[in-house]
Amino acid sequence: MTTGYGPGEDRADPGLNAIVSERRQLINLAYRLLGSLAEAEDVVQETYARWYAMSREQQEAIASPGAWLTRVASRICLDVLGSARARRERYVGEWIPEPLPERTEWISGRPGGATVDPADRVTLDESVNMAFLVVLESMTPAERVAFILHDVFCHSFAEVAEIVGRTPAACRQLASSARRRIRESQGPASPTAQQAGIVRDFKQAWEAKDIDALIGLLDPDATAIADGGGLVTTFLRPIEGGEQIARAWIEISNRRPGDMTFLERTVNGQPGLVAQQDGVTVTVFAFEVAGDRIKSIWVVRNPEKLRRWTTG
Repeated sequence: MTTGYGPGEDRADPGLNAIVSERRQLINLAYRLLGSLAEAEDVVQETYARWYAMSREQQEAIASPGAWLTRVASRICLDVLGSARARRERYVGEWIPEPLPERTEWISGRPGGATVDPADRVTLDESVNMAFLVVLESMTPAERVAFILHDVFCHSFAEVAEIVGRTPAACRQLASSARRRIRESQGPASPTAQQAGIVRDFKQAWEAKDIDALIGLLDPDATAIADGGGLVTTFLRPIEGGEQIARAWIEISNRRPGDMTFLERTVNGQPGLVAQQDGVTVTVFAFEVAGDRIKSIWVVRNPEKLRRWTTG
């Protein structure tokens, strides 16, 4: 990363490492705010561009570069969220947040197997599981920013107010409203080992075309949503009801190409499935498990959202 200083200027920048080390935190923040890793990377790139557009004197006048970068990135995300709603209204079919590969994989591939900077990894925790991100999509941009900054990244409401352009009291209300949405939408989380067992049973029942077993694993009020972005074939409307989902999955199995395999993989930090053809990931399945039943299935087929699964 270059600073853009002229040939006659001192390019030594003792704070450069500190600035660059903020990248991971900024990627983590922007992904949670936007639900898209591609957009998050664009936001972080723009944030650094604004930093290096300043003179050395302007940079040195900033008491906390990390706080400055966070503030700028959050404001850019707020603008992106505002425009994203209009873009997603034109999206073909349902829009699902971009799924993240398991922890051992990098979020950005490099040609030739080159090493990827650990700062480019997204930390996976409960705030990036698919159910959580889907609820975030139902919030207003201000709610989402206030909640993520305060509840996930522990910024004070005074700091949040400066970013959102509201009073600290208003930001407190925004975060409270967002928190209530989260509580109302999510039941008690099942232990990861239990989730993995249920997803594995679902995979086996699906491969065996055992419709009764599938129905038994699905909540009667379960929902399945697919995202193809108009680029690949998939169902455009959500499928409601466990029995209806089971029948749809049997139909999918009947049309399954002979070279397709299903693998157990971690998706956004939780047990999921991946479909591969000739070793290339073509579909990612994320699950929400409540008790001993599957409550939600998110099917991501849009190839633009699967780049991290096919590179690196």
